[in-house]
Amino acid sequence: MGTITILDVTDPAAFGRIPPCADPGFDHRSCDYWEDADRGSKAARLSWLEPVSAASADAPRPKPTNPFLADLEAKAPVANPFATARPANPFLTPGDDDDPEPLENPFAPTPPARPKVAPDAPRKLQLLGRGLGVVGSYAKILLEDDAAKAYAQFGPLTAYPRAQRTRDLYPSLPDAPLPAVITCIATTVDARDKGLAKALVAAVCDDLTGRGFTAVETYPEIGARPDATSAATPRFWESVGFAMAIADERFPVMRRALG
Repeated sequence: MGTITILDVTDPAAFGRIPPCADPGFDHRSCDYWEDADRGSKAARLSWLEPVSAASADAPRPKPTNPFLADLEAKAPVANPFATARPANPFLTPGDDDDPEPLENPFAPTPPARPKVAPDAPRKLQLLGRGLGVVGSYAKILLEDDAAKAYAQFGPLTAYPRAQRTRDLYPSLPDAPLPAVITCIATTVDARDKGLAKALVAAVCDDLTGRGFTAVETYPEIGARPDATSAATPRFWESVGFAMAIADERFPVMRRALG
């Protein structure tokens, strides 16, 4: 094993270093399988790697039209004769506006700027950056001698609806405190069987402990091809300190205490 570096995916430069999937039909950089429980996909989607245009990022989504209310929607709104204008604020200095925005307090310290992903960043990077200002990165890359060899995605359970849906199948799983989850652990083909995935999981678990989590879960899929699964196998998770919390024939739950 060469020199190991763990890189957090927090910006376009780190995002560009995410290693390729072993199966070229999949792509970590365009996977929303765990973030979208209904339509999520692991497929390689080249359009997801392009920056989102400012116009499309800011454009409001069109409101769906109800075909049964077309006539009503076409009509102009009717004025309400009982509505009154908003009363003026008598305590304002003449010429000032009644601005609903909070006023800056000159005596309070300026709040620190929280890290965030630019609104025109690739779609997957935006998903990974949702927690930057609160809990930190949702993904890490392991570099061996500065070459990207392994990738992991993780974070709070609330960030991954498919993981929550899996947990809903098993009422016996503890609900308090809610665990963090590791949704993806993968290495490149030439990096297998070198202990790199184990080293990356250890770094993720240390990070989650520092963020205050007391447990972490993962949800391997039994019977999936090695190149097609994003969550490894129960045997792998047992080798890094996880125990079988739910022994299901297809979707078991592996859990590890932190701290």
